[in-house]
Amino acid sequence: MARHAPYTVDTLWQLQRLGTPSLSPDGSRAVAAVARPDMAHDRLVSSLWVFPTQGPAGAGRALTHCGHGDSRPSWSPRGDRIAFIARREQQGQHDEEPQLYLIDPDGGEAHRAAQVPTGVVAFRWFPDGRRIALVSWVWPALRGGKAQARQMQAARAQGQSALVTEESLYRWWDRNLPMGRVPHLLVLDLASGRLRDLFEGSAHELPRFDLNENAFDVSPDGRHIVFVHDPAPHKHHGHPLALARIEVASGAVQEIAQHPDWHLDAPRHSPDGHRIAFIASHRGLKYTMPPQLAVWQAHDGRWAVESAQWDHAVQAPLQWDEDGLSVLLTAQDRGSQPLWRFDLADRRAERLVARRVEETGETGDAAWGGGWVAGWDKKAGTLAVALEGADHPPQLWTRLPGQPPRRVERLNDELLRRHRLASTEVVTFDGALGDAVTMRLFYPPGLDPAASDPARHPVLHLLHGGPHSVYGDNWHWRWNAHVFAAAGHVVACVNYHGSSGWGYAFLDSITHRWGELEVQDIEAASDWLLAQPWADPRRLHAAGGSYGGCLAAWLNGAAEPGRYAALVCHAGCWDWQAMYADDAYETHARELGADYWDRAELIALQSPASLAARMETPTLVSHGARDYRVPDAQGLAHYNTLKARGVPARLLWFPDEHHWIDGPRNSRLWYREVLDWLARHPAASPRG
Repeated sequence: MARHAPYTVDTLWQLQRLGTPSLSPDGSRAVAAVARPDMAHDRLVSSLWVFPTQGPAGAGRALTHCGHGDSRPSWSPRGDRIAFIARREQQGQHDEEPQLYLIDPDGGEAHRAAQVPTGVVAFRWFPDGRRIALVSWVWPALRGGKAQARQMQAARAQGQSALVTEESLYRWWDRNLPMGRVPHLLVLDLASGRLRDLFEGSAHELPRFDLNENAFDVSPDGRHIVFVHDPAPHKHHGHPLALARIEVASGAVQEIAQHPDWHLDAPRHSPDGHRIAFIASHRGLKYTMPPQLAVWQAHDGRWAVESAQWDHAVQAPLQWDEDGLSVLLTAQDRGSQPLWRFDLADRRAERLVARRVEETGETGDAAWGGGWVAGWDKKAGTLAVALEGADHPPQLWTRLPGQPPRRVERLNDELLRRHRLASTEVVTFDGALGDAVTMRLFYPPGLDPAASDPARHPVLHLLHGGPHSVYGDNWHWRWNAHVFAAAGHVVACVNYHGSSGWGYAFLDSITHRWGELEVQDIEAASDWLLAQPWADPRRLHAAGGSYGGCLAAWLNGAAEPGRYAALVCHAGCWDWQAMYADDAYETHARELGADYWDRAELIALQSPASLAARMETPTLVSHGARDYRVPDAQGLAHYNTLKARGVPARLLWFPDEHHWIDGPRNSRLWYREVLDWLARHPAASPRG
């Protein structure tokens, strides 16, 4: 039997990371960004790769080599060029802001499509292949590219770091939003290099948060662009978005779908241009209402929800099938994320990629196994999918018409063959309210859970964030269960009440009572785990990030003392009143049931800080200073409270990280600190 090297965080940081594929118009080739770790420079280096959709697996090749952040590639409608976003140095000019580049798919040097002084955030090709619609943050009162360039140069020359604003929305996740600027739609003519701001002189702008190419779409005839916008005069991400379309030639704007109770997003034109599919959430009914598929009709200007009877949350992007009779989309389903075809005539969803692909030699849909569709595209009948699973990072698979699916890359195979990953299993137990709750287990390599007398192993809960998220059949880079399992832990990932993918009722069950049902589920899972012959009752641990970190803190006060040997809280919510310092504060009342000045007791009851007097479990607290979703004062208050109470605690604070620990060296340190903390704290006297 071949010997396997230990799988560690160093192994994790050698794996290459495949991005979303874009297919050539004839479906014969796919392009995708591939990021590889560069530990020497403490960064990820991203380049573009081209893969044939048929032919021998592993025949892909690197297309770009000069940049270190080439991303978001998209094939031109003519198939003669690939556009992408990057920061590069060309002709002695270094990009201060990300710019749009073009490259021949057969190779050669990439060239800057235009010099956009305020940078490029996202883009889409016009169907004629001669123009590109792009997004840039501009000063709305200025006219013309020269004025924008002068203002950009002046802003850099001032060298001021202060943020001065009267806006409600002024920072997002890990960065301040560009001060005094808003996102506009521009049109670039590739032949002349001329740029035109479609929103210039108007109050229109794209949403200031989560901004990407799903916020707009170019019509098949190139005459119109449909876009998403916040109709409120003062912008915030809690406001419902609306749909409008602008005539490219005249700049005339028409509101096509707007309702104060509905949040609308991710529009896509049908092949004939007469309909627009988009995502609609009835937030006026309840903030947690699921995103559903809706369609607007040009002939009467009306729109309707199509997937109301399908209890799945629809996710962007949307793409019409070539026949114009159905819409392709992803939606979670009980721990997996398939690609679906939603037929509009009978309002029925059919799985296209239903499960993870196994190389069994099967043909047709039977060959698509469980897993998670992380990115996809379809052109000329060919489907390309970035598919990941709990046991492998994203892989590129394609399916041509009438042929079985096949894998077309081997980026990480050689490395992974040298290591033995954890085996996985999904179990179900009775949780809160008597509901069935699922838990994914990762067993240390070599552990046979069915053995008659297995060795005892420490057990580690990994608690997902959200709270409306999931630990599914997918690969996690920041909380990689295989790293913990290889260190000897049985890793347990509970999809507690509030998790996504098990229907709306299960997701909404925790609203206005966060922490109650989730902790009951985790505790029931702990009972199940401790009853297993392979579990060491002295070494039951729990760790989580964001809302998962909040739950780790909850366990410290809610569980019986001694139940958990040690806890890890990364970027965890501690006090919901103080959380008004975050970037999403306007949503708290809808999530928790009230604003703190109206019902302080309700907010306190959902804050782990309210249980501080009962906390005894040793806790590692980690946080990033650039975290604006859960400001680092939350972690510092948690840590300081434990120290003031004499509870063993350790602080891991990163001045250059945000809500996630993304830097390769910082990530390596984080994993090692967590594993060391868990190893140091077996329970002195285990309690069941």
